[in-house]
Amino acid sequence: MKLTLTFVMAVVCQAAALALPVSDLNKRDTVKGFDISHYQSTVNYQGAYNSGARFVIIKVSSPASPSPLLHNSPRSQTLTRTTPKATEGTTYIDPKFSQHYNGATAAGLIRGGYHFARPASSSGATQANFFLAHGGGWSGDGRTLPGMLDMEYGSTSTCHGLGQTSMVNWIADFLNTYHGKTSRWPMIYTTNDWWVTCTGNSRAFNTKSPLVLARYSSAGPGTIPGGWPYQTIWQKDANYAYGGDSDIFNGALTQLRQLATG
Repeated sequence: MKLTLTFVMAVVCQAAALALPVSDLNKRDTVKGFDISHYQSTVNYQGAYNSGARFVIIKVSSPASPSPLLHNSPRSQTLTRTTPKATEGTTYIDPKFSQHYNGATAAGLIRGGYHFARPASSSGATQANFFLAHGGGWSGDGRTLPGMLDMEYGSTSTCHGLGQTSMVNWIADFLNTYHGKTSRWPMIYTTNDWWVTCTGNSRAFNTKSPLVLARYSSAGPGTIPGGWPYQTIWQKDANYAYGGDSDIFNGALTQLRQLATG
């Protein structure tokens, strides 16, 4: 009798599962967004919001004046973003950051900033503090993403002249400094190729920092590096209709808001 009851219940459960449309079984929530820098001088943020975008990442800073080859341009699987770029290194502040940030806020987008790393120019802590001082901070208002550390190919060498151990230590210095000042771990933007080449596919950060993975493909984000179980955001192409790069958040809008809230 027990065997018969178990069998019947199994059949009922299987039938219930098969009754669901395949589209429902395979459906996953995703949220559209984009990333930008001063190379996108004007952006129709309201148009982006109306078309379904809900977040943007903007360049804030960098250690030195950026090469025109590096930012928001397709370059053999390097990285691009619609997060407003705030800083680069410790000498460069994106001149359009405030304009982009205010425009995104007015349109109702969840927004955040990113820092283009130049590990050869100064320490991770120095660059994190520069980023925080010029727009890369975080507040728990539900509309501000934690900052993003942009780790990608250098203008003169793939790994900025650092070995794998030194690179991992540099990244840790940046992340720990940012976390110590904000209580949030920054997101990390990279490609599988860069991460494997320049960090030795380090698994040191996969339980702390959300992964923003760049891969220009219609076939999905591809191989996930560094032991991360999944990408939090996928940068899928450099042709967003309203400027910059197209991003996809790997979850529902409620989860995106949780990322912003902390």
